[in-house]
Amino acid sequence: MPQTRNHLIGLLLGAEEDWPTAFEELMKLVGPITTDDGVTHELTSERLTIEPFDLRQPVRTELVIDRLAYWYYHPREWLKKAALMNDTYLLNSPFTFQSMEKHSAYVALMRLGLKVPETWLVPYKNPVDNVRWAYTSAKYNRPFDLKRIADNLGYPMYMKPFDGGGWRGVSRINDEKDLVKAYDESGEMLMHLQSTIEYDHFARALSIGPETMVMDFRPEQPMHNRYAVSYDFLQPSAGRQAAAISRIVNAMFGWEFNSCEMLVKGDDVYPIDYANACPDVAVTSLHYYFPWAIKALVRWSAYCVITGRRGPMDLEMRRYFDVADRDDLSDEQKLDGYIAIADEYFETDKYWAWCERYVPHLDAAVLEWVQSDAFENLLRATVVTTYPAHERDKFMAHFGGLLGLWVKDEKARLGVS
Repeated sequence: MPQTRNHLIGLLLGAEEDWPTAFEELMKLVGPITTDDGVTHELTSERLTIEPFDLRQPVRTELVIDRLAYWYYHPREWLKKAALMNDTYLLNSPFTFQSMEKHSAYVALMRLGLKVPETWLVPYKNPVDNVRWAYTSAKYNRPFDLKRIADNLGYPMYMKPFDGGGWRGVSRINDEKDLVKAYDESGEMLMHLQSTIEYDHFARALSIGPETMVMDFRPEQPMHNRYAVSYDFLQPSAGRQAAAISRIVNAMFGWEFNSCEMLVKGDDVYPIDYANACPDVAVTSLHYYFPWAIKALVRWSAYCVITGRRGPMDLEMRRYFDVADRDDLSDEQKLDGYIAIADEYFETDKYWAWCERYVPHLDAAVLEWVQSDAFENLLRATVVTTYPAHERDKFMAHFGGLLGLWVKDEKARLGVS
């Protein structure tokens, strides 16, 4: 007798409307999927609310895409309960983002032999208020010379929080005056000092499950113009490294919806930021890359719930370190070893075979949707809420042109007219 299974995906959101609306529309395009065992799978989603909860209360959602809990404790603790008590799959896991923040990620990638710029952790300017701190500080804190550390790193450099998020507290330090000012203003934030390099390209890789898009990022530009539509802007070796590093980071820490920022000089790739619990997926910033991002998010979510993929509860970082510590491997061979472990974690071959079998229609369906009135209405609604009235026509034309370029390129990729 045929069976039907309903899979509910939860969206835990902040102030976003554009990508959740797109996700909901694309989820409808997936359609019922009947697997080899005769079970028909239907997917729906709902936006989750925040309210008191019983720790033993069953959770209906099989998978949650989280955009809120990194900053707010109440939804974070609900997610932990859902994962521990109900096996809810989380994108991303608050367990690893809470324990393996930017600082831990820097250290781990240094251990792998990747070219993380020289980085120092310095004590709080204003330690958190605790009655025991004064005694401990007086007895055990060693005095340090911040200016000497900066001189050894070399100017310019960056000061940024050890945990970070949304460019909070990040300062470019050009000289001693900037150093003193930024440190004085850091208050109770624990800060890194990190050297920088002269680079050819600033690459930002967005990874969703096994899929990665490496983009030419221009941080000095306004948000609508930061992602350049550039083809083959990196040399082949650098492009391979950039894509691999982003996926390796995610697999290593159990993050599956994350962005990685890298400075690229020739063939050398320097990872500088790769712990972003809520990576940018706004249509007004990603524009050309927006359809791919939401399609990848839908594909990975569907794959996880329909195949019954279990959420990671244990990190197997020692496997990466075992490769890193081998003296008989070159840097390139070590990278191959890391990406092999990452592909195993993401079930990369199985994922793409599953997509080919069960959602081969999704590419064409998304292409049609991006050309529809529904998508234009979504874009217009986002522009209206983002920009003042006198700039809206300009930005509709700007984003319309970039998305029109995506449509042209996607038609060529799919071989349709």
